[in-house]
Amino acid sequence: MKEQGRLNRRSFLAGAAALGTVSLTQTWTSPVMAAQSAVRLPDRKEIIIRNAYIMTMDSALGDLTGDIHLRNGEIVAIGTQLDAPTAETIDGQNMIVLPGLIDTHWHLWTALLRSMSGDTREQGYFSMTERLGKRYTPEDMYRAAQLATAEALYSGITTIHDFNHNARTIDYASASVRAIANAGIRARFSYGYYKDQASEEATDFDSIMRLHREMKNSQYGLISLGFAPREVSAYKNYHRDWEIARKIGLPITVHASSSLDEAGEIDQLYKDGLLAKDVLIVHATAATLIEMRHLSKSNAAVSLTPFTEMRTGFGFPPIQELLSAGVLISLGIDTTALSGNADMFAIMKVIQNVGNAQAKSEFAFSPRRILEFATINGAQALGIDHQVGSLKPGKRADLIMVSTENLNLGVFTDPAHLLVEAAQPSNVDTAIVDGRILKRNGQLLAMNAKEVIREAKDSLRSVNFFLRT
Repeated sequence: MKEQGRLNRRSFLAGAAALGTVSLTQTWTSPVMAAQSAVRLPDRKEIIIRNAYIMTMDSALGDLTGDIHLRNGEIVAIGTQLDAPTAETIDGQNMIVLPGLIDTHWHLWTALLRSMSGDTREQGYFSMTERLGKRYTPEDMYRAAQLATAEALYSGITTIHDFNHNARTIDYASASVRAIANAGIRARFSYGYYKDQASEEATDFDSIMRLHREMKNSQYGLISLGFAPREVSAYKNYHRDWEIARKIGLPITVHASSSLDEAGEIDQLYKDGLLAKDVLIVHATAATLIEMRHLSKSNAAVSLTPFTEMRTGFGFPPIQELLSAGVLISLGIDTTALSGNADMFAIMKVIQNVGNAQAKSEFAFSPRRILEFATINGAQALGIDHQVGSLKPGKRADLIMVSTENLNLGVFTDPAHLLVEAAQPSNVDTAIVDGRILKRNGQLLAMNAKEVIREAKDSLRSVNFFLRT
């Protein structure tokens, strides 16, 4: 990142203070957004990938060995020996091409706190993030989101869902949005509350509306806004909040029935008539079979984050029960403070293994079915399956190329099994989002990884000044 584009803590804090005098009737642009100029992303090119093994994740097209033609950020053709004389050619031999992986739940701001969840209640995830979250500035939010999106793209994740529960002012939220936009990744940004917000304090819909207007700017075209409400057991005015969010037109994502302490939350939402297709439930680890049927009847989806659910003691993700009830399952990173990294391949592997273990069957969940969770199901859960999640002409060009020339994938067998059971982020050779090549030959193109890490370290020193780094 260039020196003139770098933000400093003083400008962030001054900008945040200035917001208090802004009228809702004025044209508003966040000081953070104004201070951080847009990063120049790689241009969209006309590209043809030739002679690759293509997993379209589309039931009609299936798998094939052949070519995929991209132009103006769109998939224009998939087939064999395609005619594309003006396109840049990428050799797809020894590559598996598939849709970019889709995360449906991630607290990007916690990326600075990787593996910092301790071994006692006082040092554990919930108390640690609440304590350190108070020390963040908007600059720290920017750097955390920058680190998370860099890791996502490196790992083959081309769509992320940032459930931001440390947006203490609109400047915190807009800093995160700017980092996501500068990364070039596709995203939903869900905004609503911060972790230690007083239960009697009303949700700041003025700021949500301001950000909503700001994000209509074309430079945020790959980012949509969502609403992140407090849990229904923690906030008495949730009915009002959900009603306002729906009037604005925001999809809703909520943690619900995650643990025994939060049992019955999904049932309460159903009885209140709030569950619908625009709702994404996170965890549902303690959901009853009746609650799962409520979700299915309402067409609400679920995001499972197995590493964090097991790490915190919520329990095993109820994979078989959710599917038996007809609930759409998608997958999320949640927080690298608990999971350690953003490895969707590992998440797919553990989901398959836990599902088979629960079913006591080697054959309960095929790798291809699990791969759907991380691609087309994720797109459906976020309401963007008309754009991404599978590869077919007319959809946007979000895809990854996984090299099969590394030791762990060097003997090509069944591609779905390889991706779910053997692949790692380092096997992702190329990541393309909306036609822009953001990773190529194993290297990020739009982000300087060393600079991203350096800035993240600087912020962590400020946030946790007792940590030696």
